[in-house]
Amino acid sequence: MRISKLPWSIRQLSSHVLAIAMGVLLTVSSLQVLPAQAAPALIAQRPSPATAAIGASSFVTEAVNRVGNAVVRIDTERTITRRVDPFLEDPIFRRFFGEGLPQQSPTEQLRGLGSGFIIDKSGLILTNAHVVDQADKVTVRLKDGRTFEGKVKGIDEVTDLAVVQINAGNNLPVAPLGSSDNVQVGDWAIAVGNPLGFDNTVTLGIISTLKRSSAQVGISDKRLEFIQTDAAINPGNSGGPLLNGRGEVIGINTAIRADAMGIGFAIPIDKAKAIAFQLQRDGKVAHPYLGVQMVTLTPQLAKQNNTDPNSAIAIPEVNGVLVMRVIPSSPAATAGIRRGDVIVQIDGEPITTAEQLQGIVEESRLGQVLQVKVQRGSQTQQLAVRTAELQNAS
Repeated sequence: MRISKLPWSIRQLSSHVLAIAMGVLLTVSSLQVLPAQAAPALIAQRPSPATAAIGASSFVTEAVNRVGNAVVRIDTERTITRRVDPFLEDPIFRRFFGEGLPQQSPTEQLRGLGSGFIIDKSGLILTNAHVVDQADKVTVRLKDGRTFEGKVKGIDEVTDLAVVQINAGNNLPVAPLGSSDNVQVGDWAIAVGNPLGFDNTVTLGIISTLKRSSAQVGISDKRLEFIQTDAAINPGNSGGPLLNGRGEVIGINTAIRADAMGIGFAIPIDKAKAIAFQLQRDGKVAHPYLGVQMVTLTPQLAKQNNTDPNSAIAIPEVNGVLVMRVIPSSPAATAGIRRGDVIVQIDGEPITTAEQLQGIVEESRLGQVLQVKVQRGSQTQQLAVRTAELQNAS
């Protein structure tokens, strides 16, 4: 499976990569088909694009007009140093063979393109971290054609969010923010941005599913649950808004499935609101972690492992989260968690999936002591794990 972080070149990523201190191996939500008699009510609530366009303007036009002026284009420049081949630079070699050899340039200029939207009239812009990460220069272009130098106020790689500030007065248009908690599968989804450099592009689709985990998407180094949509998004859409039918931002377009059509992912706006506030205030976000690589375990999976004569260890046949590896010097290592342990409870709450464990750790405080119950062989142990700050999301 290939996943693209949109403004940069398409990358190949595995959909089953284990993540340090993050959840993996989650279930796919089911698709419900509405009964035939429900169709008229659905159409009455959400008219089709063709029906909605019969008037002077469609609901899409009205939604885009409400937010369009607040959507911006973000161009970035980054200088990287390339490794110079010492053999080709050897003076003796060049004396004999150098007439036809090209001169090696130790630096290279990389350019990136993305989108963003203004969330405060003073010029605060929300976008993806991968749009502006490590950029030497950030240029923001408004819809009216004005351009401004952007200053990155903060980046959080774990949630792939960033805020950028421009100085363009105090009366800029602001995108109205909705609530992703109110979004339902089947709702209209409108993507706005600058795909492939085509500025101010609008595409229409629906919400395909909710709470698609980062592990399922194939970006398991993130701590996110995505909104999935079939609204067409492409490289350059990253950081742009995903709107509902009322023109409110419900998500931030972030990733696509490069091996498929009509499968895109957006960060829920409610998550982005909280992160943006912290980035504006502190320039970063502190994420607690335990320090384990883990996978969801069921009795069936454990039995398959235990009946394999080549299995390295025997695993308790229970529901929980199997510890595949403990990171040296991590909170888990300090507390005595071992490879092969199955985490079955945290603070008395039963744990059945890696996603659930990840969420509990993410919502904990730095330095908080979590009471972790593990099944180790036929024995159970209660361990106290004090969370620490995740220093490197990659």
